[in-house]
Amino acid sequence: MNEEYKRLQLLIKEAEDNVPNDDECLYRNSFHISPPTGWLNDPNGLCQMDGEYHLFFQYSPLDARGGMKAWGHYVTKDFVNVTYLGAPFVPDKDFDRNGVYSGSSFVDEEGMHIFYTGNVKLPGEYDYTYSGRRADTILVESKDGRTFTDKKVVIDTDEYPDGFSCHIRDPKVWKQGDSYYMVLGARTINDEGRILVYRSYDMLKWTLTEIIGSHEKFGYMWECPDYFALDNMHVISFSPQGLETCELRYQNIYQSGYIIDECNSLDKDFSFSNINDIEASGENAPKRFILDESTFEEWDMGFDFYAPQTFLDENGRRILIGWAGVPDAEYSNLEVETEKRQHCFTVPRLLNIKVGVDGKNKVFQTPISEIDNLRIGDGIIIKPKSAFISDTGLMDILCDNLPDVFSVNIGDGVNFSYDGELISLELNNKCGLGRKLRKAKLSKINSIRILVDSSIIEYYINDGEIVFTTRFYKNEQKVKAFFDMDEADITIYQMKSMTMK
Repeated sequence: MNEEYKRLQLLIKEAEDNVPNDDECLYRNSFHISPPTGWLNDPNGLCQMDGEYHLFFQYSPLDARGGMKAWGHYVTKDFVNVTYLGAPFVPDKDFDRNGVYSGSSFVDEEGMHIFYTGNVKLPGEYDYTYSGRRADTILVESKDGRTFTDKKVVIDTDEYPDGFSCHIRDPKVWKQGDSYYMVLGARTINDEGRILVYRSYDMLKWTLTEIIGSHEKFGYMWECPDYFALDNMHVISFSPQGLETCELRYQNIYQSGYIIDECNSLDKDFSFSNINDIEASGENAPKRFILDESTFEEWDMGFDFYAPQTFLDENGRRILIGWAGVPDAEYSNLEVETEKRQHCFTVPRLLNIKVGVDGKNKVFQTPISEIDNLRIGDGIIIKPKSAFISDTGLMDILCDNLPDVFSVNIGDGVNFSYDGELISLELNNKCGLGRKLRKAKLSKINSIRILVDSSIIEYYINDGEIVFTTRFYKNEQKVKAFFDMDEADITIYQMKSMTMK
C-alpha cells in the first residue's frame, strides 16, 4: 500500500460520503447496479467464487462525466442483497498511473486471478493512438475476494506484435484443456480491428498464438473481446468501433455483438471452425485468421448498451452483464447534475443458443431467475387497450399472445411499437435527451418482457431473441404504462429494490 494509493482512497471516500441520499434521487435505479458516486462504465472481473458473485466495474468516482479510472467492487450471493466493497484497484503504479482499464477474472482452486490493462500516457507531444501510450497487461490475485496481492506486469507493451497501434486492451482469460488463453482487443496502425490470442501454461508467461481479423474492414478497433462455449458451440463477442450506421444495423456510434461458430465440437485447444487460416509465416509465428463479419449479430438494439462481459457461474450458467451506456454518444443523462452519478449495468442475462423466428441460431438473453425474487405479489392482470400506473415506477411487465400490430407506451414518451415487420423504440426529447429512434426487423413477436426501473427500461422480445435497452427520464416517481393492442395476455408485477449495503 503506497502513498498514492492512500491519497486516492481518501479522495474516493470523500466523494462517496458526499452524494445525495437515495430518497432524494429520482433517477437512482433500484435493481440495476449503479456507482456509489461518479461514473460507471465497463463491467469488469465478473465471476463467482465460493458461492459469492463479484461484480467489478470501471469506476471514475471523482467526476460523474468520467476521469480517473479505477475499479469499483460489488458482491452478492443472490442479486437481491448487494454489498459495496470499495475501490480495490486505483492508478497508483507507474504502469497504470493514467488508469486501471478493463479486464477480467479467472477463478480456480487457488482463488481469483484478475487481469486488466494499465493505461499510461507518456509526457510529450503524442497523439496517444499511434504513439505515446503504454498498455501493459497486469495480474492481481486474491484467495478471498477481499484482499489482493501486489500488481505485476505479465505482458509488457514492448512485447505486443508489430503493426499495431497503442490501443491494445481489455484482457479476457479462461482455461481450455491444459492451457490458459487470453484475448485482447486491438487496433492496427492501418485502423483495422483485431483480436490477439495469447496462450500460457502458468498465467505468468504468455505467447501470442493467433491474430483474428475479418474478410472486409469491420471497424477500426475491437474492444472488450470475449470467447466462450455455449450449447456445444463457440461464441466470439467483441465491440467494434467505426462501423457505418445503417437504418436497421449499427445504429449507435459504437456496437457490441457476437459471432457463433456452429462447429458442434469443443476442442481442448483454442478453435473456431469458420475462421480460415490465411497466413502461416514461420514455425513460431502467430496464425492469421479471419472472421466472417457478415454473421455478426448485435447483442442489443437499444440506445444504451456497450462493452458486455460474460462469465460461467458455479451452476454452469453463462451470464452476461452489459454497460447501459455508450461512449461518445450524442445523448445525455439527467442524473449527472442532480445526483452526482452516471450510468448503470443491465440486469444479469442468462445466455442460451436457440433457433430464432428466422430459422437461424441466435444467442437468446433472458434476465436471470433471481430477478423474479424482486417481484411483489402474484401479479396484476391488465386488459388490452388499458393503462396501469405504478406508484414506485418499478415494474416487470409480461405480454404474451400478442397481435400482429401493437404498441406499449411507458412514462412520458417512451413508445415501443410493432407493425408486423419492424420494431420501433422511439423516445421524445423530453424523456430521451437526444435518444430518438431505434429499429429492428423481426417477422413475428410472440412475447415481450419489459423491465422498468427508475431510469432504465429493458425490452426482451421472444424470450430474448432481440433485446432493446434504453435510459429514460421521467417527471415524477409514478410511471404509467399504456397497452395499445387488440388482444394479449398482460401481467404486471410491481418490483422492490435490491438491498444495497
